[in-house]
Parts: sequence; C-alpha cells; structure tokens
Amino acid sequence: MTYERTSNISLREFTWIVARDVNRTLGGGLASMELLRRTFVASGRLDERGNAGLVAVSRLTPGTNVLAYCVGLGWSMHGWAGALAALAAASLPAAVVVCALTLALVRIHEYPIVQMLLAIGVLVATLLVFSSAVSLLRPYIRRSVLVRASIIAAVSGALLLAGVTPVRILLLSAVLGAAIGGSTPPLGPAE
Repeated sequence: MTYERTSNISLREFTWIVARDVNRTLGGGLASMELLRRTFVASGRLDERGNAGLVAVSRLTPGTNVLAYCVGLGWSMHGWAGALAALAAASLPAAVVVCALTLALVRIHEYPIVQMLLAIGVLVATLLVFSSAVSLLRPYIRRSVLVRASIIAAVSGALLLAGVTPVRILLLSAVLGAAIGGSTPPLGPAE
C-alpha cells in the first residue's frame, strides 16, 4: 500500500472524519468504505492503490469488513492510536444507538397497543412474503405439479409431527420427489 505513516491530518480530525462518514451512511459497510475513500482520496491523504489494499485486507478478515477497513486506515495514518480511534469512532456511536433503541423497545413492548401493532406488522410481513412466493411460483403451478407438491408436503408434515429431524425430512422429500418423478416445471406461463 502506498501511504504515509506520518499523516498530515491530526488524530482528532481523523477520528471525527471516520465517525462522521461511517455513521451517516445506509447500505452497509461498503457504502461507508466508499465514503471514507472519497473523503481521504479527495484530500490527498490516501491514493487509489492504498485504498485497494485496505479493501482487499478488510475483505479477507472475518467479521465486519468496515471495521477492518477503518482499523487499517487508522493504522496507516496514525499507527496503534489511529487504529484504536478509528475502531471506536466506527463502532461506538452505532452501539450507543442500538442500546438506546433496545432499552426503549423493552419498555414500550409492555403496552398492549404496541403488542397489537407488532402483531399486525408480523401478519402484514407474513402476507407480503406469501404473496411474493405465490407470484413467483404462479408460472410453475400446474395440476400435476400441485398434486406432487401436496403429497411431498403432507409426508413432510407427518414426518415433522413424528419427530423426524429436518435434515432427514429434506432428504426423504427429495427421494419422494424423485420417485414421483414428472417433468420439470415450464419456464413460461402456466398452461
């Protein structure tokens, strides 16, 4: 990577930029990493090659890639102090918000109106998922396919009620589906 270890930016300013850019983005770590890249490349404190190295290393590490990117960026500009400051700036504000929301949800969950609204939300989400599934499966549903799928579903349900593990149910369903046979569902609209 090409970067100067002795950065022309103070640790305080660097920490503020990391906190600002990481905690104002939506869309996951890649959006935050891109915003940091733009900020530091535009100011001449990081070049594209250095950014590419940071992205590559951050993608290799397990866990949250944006935190690895921030630690690498901090290390490249201010050593250990920069790495720790970047890690804190990237993670602490979101952790505080999550803790505050959790505390609010624990208390607000006790109210009957909130419980009713949550139940309605779950119902609406379930209906939306079901509606999407039906829309996606509609071109493939024919009477012969529907009969086979019903048989497999009935056998799977009976096995589940009998205490058979889900992995065995999936294996048995696959065997049953192969035994029943039939043609592959059409790729076009249902006939």
